[in-house]
Amino acid sequence: MIHPPGAVASAFIWSVTILFAVAGLFWLFETLVLARYRDDQETAYGPEDVQVRILTIGAEDVVQQTVDSLPASITDRHVIAEKPIAIDGAEVHVVPESFSCEAVRKGRAIEWARQTLSCDREYVLYLDEDSIVEEFDGLPDADVVQFSERPRYTGSWLAYFADVFRMGAQIEQHAFHRFRIPLFAWGGGIAIRKSLEDRVTWDWPTLVEDTAFLWRAAESESVSYALSPASFSNQAPPSLGEIFQQRRRWAAGNHQEASNLPLRYKLLAKSRSYVWAVAPIMPLITVGVTLSGLQLFCSGLLQVLSVSLALLMVAWFAIGLSQYDRLSLRSLPMFALVPLAVLVHSVGATAGLIAPPDDFHVTEKTTD
Repeated sequence: MIHPPGAVASAFIWSVTILFAVAGLFWLFETLVLARYRDDQETAYGPEDVQVRILTIGAEDVVQQTVDSLPASITDRHVIAEKPIAIDGAEVHVVPESFSCEAVRKGRAIEWARQTLSCDREYVLYLDEDSIVEEFDGLPDADVVQFSERPRYTGSWLAYFADVFRMGAQIEQHAFHRFRIPLFAWGGGIAIRKSLEDRVTWDWPTLVEDTAFLWRAAESESVSYALSPASFSNQAPPSLGEIFQQRRRWAAGNHQEASNLPLRYKLLAKSRSYVWAVAPIMPLITVGVTLSGLQLFCSGLLQVLSVSLALLMVAWFAIGLSQYDRLSLRSLPMFALVPLAVLVHSVGATAGLIAPPDDFHVTEKTTD
């Protein structure tokens, strides 16, 4: 017989486990089924068809490293800054204080550049100030081309491992071309057809400009999406405080923007936010269900589910390591850090849903 404490615990643990299990099954469906139907496209546009815009407040040394990483074949290079900086190899534009629009912070800078800069290229390639272009061979014929990211260590091993964990989960991007509205975007490396950008614009307030643009564009018209096989190296947050603020902003921004989506995508996006927010307690549930003597409803099935979900999180970490070519017997001790990586990756998201930030916190960058 299950006593009241066990009944309450059962209801809570089963609710969280079912929510996470549904998300896990959906991820498996994306990666094992939808991603198999890859829309591999040949390169249709070369570097001469691309204008690069690098966004920064004024991190001169960081931006210079990004500009230096650009291949010589990309000649149309622009830096959009909030204050004057000196950069070799790119034209610097400072957003005037007098410029006003609905967009704020980074979105305001992007919208000013869209309205002001002359561009006769087919695409605008947006980079964050720390996005190192490791390879660029051109673009397929798609309205939006997403580049994947490869976060690099900058000061906090736990923040870095949290990003390795995130990279493993994010292989679901290979299935995004199968959705009418892709599930998220990374603005540190994204190419947008200029004609689409001018139709959609960036002129609205948001905490997540890249995802908000993609969602609004895909909702208003039929948008073709492609994931480039190339990846850009970017900085993992340098401290636990920085990754907390970053994840808090991402989760809050995505959750807020999801309210503008059609019903089925709204439910999908918001449920993903909730799953992200409860992720820190899944390792605790696995340990508690397996080792505690608490009488729970269908405890045997619950143990199987919780252990399976824990193994899925371990798999995400392993996939992330494999993307860095670091999956080997020597990396086995790192797997002991998976619960901490999950916690560091997700606790900011929990805070973002409970107490959304009022302002845009810019993640600190280093000159690594």
